Amino acid sequence: MSHWPYPAVVAHRGGGKLAPENTLAGIDTGARLGHTMIEFDVKLSRDGEIFLLHDDNLERTSNGWGVAGDLAWSDLLKVDAGSWFSGEFKGEPLPLLSQVADRCRQHGMMANIEIKPTTGTGPLTGKTVALAARALWQGMTPPLLSSFEIDALEAAQQAAPELPRGLLLDEWRNDWRELTARLSCVSLHLNHKLLNAQRTAEIKAAGLHILVYTVNQPQRAAELLRWGVDCICTDRIDIIGPDFQP
Repeated sequence: MSHWPYPAVVAHRGGGKLAPENTLAGIDTGARLGHTMIEFDVKLSRDGEIFLLHDDNLERTSNGWGVAGDLAWSDLLKVDAGSWFSGEFKGEPLPLLSQVADRCRQHGMMANIEIKPTTGTGPLTGKTVALAARALWQGMTPPLLSSFEIDALEAAQQAAPELPRGLLLDEWRNDWRELTARLSCVSLHLNHKLLNAQRTAEIKAAGLHILVYTVNQPQRAAELLRWGVDCICTDRIDIIGPDFQP
């Protein structure tokens, strides 16, 4: 990717702190506030459907229980992924990646798809998500694929090499140059606490774009953007809005 089409502010898991994460209601919330890009997490059901969920387990963000990837989609369809957040979102379902693509098309939103494999399913998840994303986002800005799981990114690279990829790091790795080169990444996605001005400059000098998470203080967002960070992923989509300036 010779150019970087993505905006400076990305709505974390769709609706940030204002709606249940990784739901269509969350995406609608981000769109209502004018955001033009969302980040969300995807994994596979037991029968291969691609759906949105952050954790391996269902308990934190739904009324379901157990490992989501061990369940068939027909069972996952019965899960309420909204009530845990508030009664306003009671009955909100787990969405399929295909539904999210439709919603992005409807709202004119771009996407950062984090490949979040159920433990042990990295290569299969990376391949399946990349192939689906290529088909579902045709005619739109290509989605930015990212993952902490190197085997998932490798599989995505092999399946759909033309889709842009970003390597996610929650702890600093001195081999980031070698890793991003091997995976042909366009970006490095970092916990913002790992960055200072010097590291930012080094990453940019290597030709990589930078996305940071999860930045909820406007002062910190402004500092990072001044250093040269390209994208701020935030839960505070109300106060770090789409027109945020450092």
